[in-house]
Amino acid sequence: MEHFFSSMTILPRETRLELLAECTVETCPIDSSYYFYRVSLAANATFIALFAVSLLGFLVTYAVTRRATAFTFAVSAGVILEIIGYAGRIMSWKNQWEENGFLMQIVCLTIAPAFIAGGIYLCLRRIVYAFGPENSRIAPETYTRFFIPCDLLSLLLQAAGGGIASSASHQHKSTKVGDHIMVAGLAFQVLTLLIFMILCGDFAMRTRRRYKSLGEAAFDQNPHFVTLRHSMKFKGFLAALALATICIFWRSVYRVAELAEGWSGSLIKRQWLFVGFEGVMVIVACLALNLFNPAFAFSEGVTGLGGLGSKKKMKKQREKANEGSSSNSDVDGGLKSSV
Repeated sequence: MEHFFSSMTILPRETRLELLAECTVETCPIDSSYYFYRVSLAANATFIALFAVSLLGFLVTYAVTRRATAFTFAVSAGVILEIIGYAGRIMSWKNQWEENGFLMQIVCLTIAPAFIAGGIYLCLRRIVYAFGPENSRIAPETYTRFFIPCDLLSLLLQAAGGGIASSASHQHKSTKVGDHIMVAGLAFQVLTLLIFMILCGDFAMRTRRRYKSLGEAAFDQNPHFVTLRHSMKFKGFLAALALATICIFWRSVYRVAELAEGWSGSLIKRQWLFVGFEGVMVIVACLALNLFNPAFAFSEGVTGLGGLGSKKKMKKQREKANEGSSSNSDVDGGLKSSV
């Protein structure tokens, strides 16, 4: 057997892959498979079950509340891709030399967190309105207008890279070009998340400083937001969002390091790293957002100001308030003159 595999190294790539396609766990060394290790059925089945529960949670919450539509769509799309990806890994458990399962998991699990990150980005502008736009260095809508296009660009790069790599693999060609594009998309996602965390930290510090000097006057005095800010569910939502952001960021850093070495690097050969830094990080992020879904934990924010066009809504509210005050002053003037 050793002589057989040593002789295979001098064969053309296409012929070598065709021979490996006939392998099984009983007939070939496990490190000759796409994974270099025996895929864990228990770990991948657990992740499928957990992501299925998470998906059900997002869908049921939306069905009951009918709120946070864009957020629900983004995170649900990410969770569905996670389920498909781990289904691919279970397919590979049956035959680790079969290409389709491997490509399914490497593409779906690579791009899925970009959708979850998109859902996270959508929450920031609403949080800014809940505390008051005056506490933010930039306009609330700017967060969405900057981070969503960045997330889409990252997603497109990862999806394009995955498609190119998959096509090359099917044609028994090198996957380096597609792999490099995927890594570029992941690296851009890491940069976007880093900027997001920096701006979140800046907003938190500015808000705290203004609170110390102005007290409650530093915050928006809308009664709904006043009640919201003092609720435990909102505080839990902020903690869950922070945890989810850190988890997705850490996972993305790991995948950049992993895929930068190619599909046969040292990191990709260690299953425990994948389970810990890919699977665990992403499911923790999803479950945190399930427990403190903005549809109920931040209901005042997702149904009021904070959506697209909030600036126009605020302008109209001020105009109505000014009209009301001017009409009241006219009435008062008329009463005084009549007296």
